[in-house]
Amino acid sequence: MHAGVQMFPSAESITPNDLAVSAERCGFESVFFPDHTHVPLGDGSPGYSGHDVPEYYRTTMDPIVAMTAAATATTNITIGTAVCLVAQRDPIILAKQIASIDQLSAGRVTLGVGAGWNDEEMRNHGTEPSTRFSLIRERVEAMSAIWQQKEASYQGEHVNFAPMWSWPKPVQRPRPPVLVGGGGPTVLKRVISYGDGWMPFREGTDQVGDPLSGQVEEFEAELGWRIGELRRLADAAGRPRPSVTLFNACPHPAALDRYRSMGVDRVVFWLPTAATNPTLETLHQLRTLLR
Repeated sequence: MHAGVQMFPSAESITPNDLAVSAERCGFESVFFPDHTHVPLGDGSPGYSGHDVPEYYRTTMDPIVAMTAAATATTNITIGTAVCLVAQRDPIILAKQIASIDQLSAGRVTLGVGAGWNDEEMRNHGTEPSTRFSLIRERVEAMSAIWQQKEASYQGEHVNFAPMWSWPKPVQRPRPPVLVGGGGPTVLKRVISYGDGWMPFREGTDQVGDPLSGQVEEFEAELGWRIGELRRLADAAGRPRPSVTLFNACPHPAALDRYRSMGVDRVVFWLPTAATNPTLETLHQLRTLLR
């Protein structure tokens, strides 16, 4: 089971390149960055509207820029998004950006994608929230066509473009891995439809250094069942079994052992947005935990 870290980087936090370099030196397999272009000041979602939204949402850097900085500063660590809000991004531009980073990193990109939760944020990008799931599928399919075909084209309900040229192509073939984030009732079918892996999310804010019991949490029974169901669906579809990346994993040895036993392939620890020294301290604590 691999282990990675994720952070909302800001102008006051450790830089994305320093975070990635430090994580690589500590032996982490991956580093992930989130995606929020802005925070609307309207009603939004309960608890996440206007001035109530957490500071790290308001100040986070663009994930494409953060990934580029991390990729050019490192040599081995996987660079990813957790998650990229594809419904809010132009697929032709995003395809070129991801392919370019995959070239710069010699094939170390993983694209986590998600539907998002802030309806007003989506509408500011011209996206109707009710269409976001089908829109994401089409945009991922369209980007895959751009990555894989010399003369790419795509015709769908939301995305349409005639044959075109777009380079560079990704180093990874046929494409960088696409992890579908979410925990809703249809997420497993979406993984099978257009994903290479599933990225479920564990609720909670427990961090390394907190007094953790390591006891079984309520979500674990459903997670184990859904991993089994995901494998069954993949086998029925005649396709390789998708990977499972657990986001915001509990930093406790007993919990990590359970995740491994139920079939989790990668855990990602959510680091607090902090300056260089406290972030390095957290990374070193996590390294000791993993050992």
